[in-house]
Amino acid sequence: MFISDAPVQIHSKTGPGTYDPVGDQLIGGDAVRFAVENYMAPHPERGSSHHVTADHIIDVDGIRAHMNAQFIVFKVGGSARPAGGWPEGVFGVQGTVEPIESGCYDTDLRKINGKWKIARHDVLLDMPISLPGSWERRPPAKHRPWNPRGKGEKRKRSCTAGLGT
Repeated sequence: MFISDAPVQIHSKTGPGTYDPVGDQLIGGDAVRFAVENYMAPHPERGSSHHVTADHIIDVDGIRAHMNAQFIVFKVGGSARPAGGWPEGVFGVQGTVEPIESGCYDTDLRKINGKWKIARHDVLLDMPISLPGSWERRPPAKHRPWNPRGKGEKRKRSCTAGLGT
């Protein structure tokens, strides 16, 4: 899905159309997998999450493309069945679904050997995020660029960058 050297950066919104980078830039799909496996809290028993994307805007120019999309992540928690069974009158799905994260993707793609691959991926969060800071849980060095300050560059990004707005 990712080109092996594709930069991936998470950003927190700081104002209209402005975002600050959060954490180290990740490099390639292996680093993204590491982040998902190590930076997200594990799901509790009967718990899961669902990631939904919408409003994809894709601009294709030959073997290059740019995509913007909105996303929302839902936390799902199933209720435990009571030892004596569900009370009379209770029916339907038992548990909660709660939105926990939202934002946009600002993504460059390239067509390589007939397949579209992510060449750059920015995650633009609508809210602040706190990431684990321990060195032991960081992606292996081959998946991080050398950066003595541990921060990416500040960039003006937009959920509609592909529209020129």
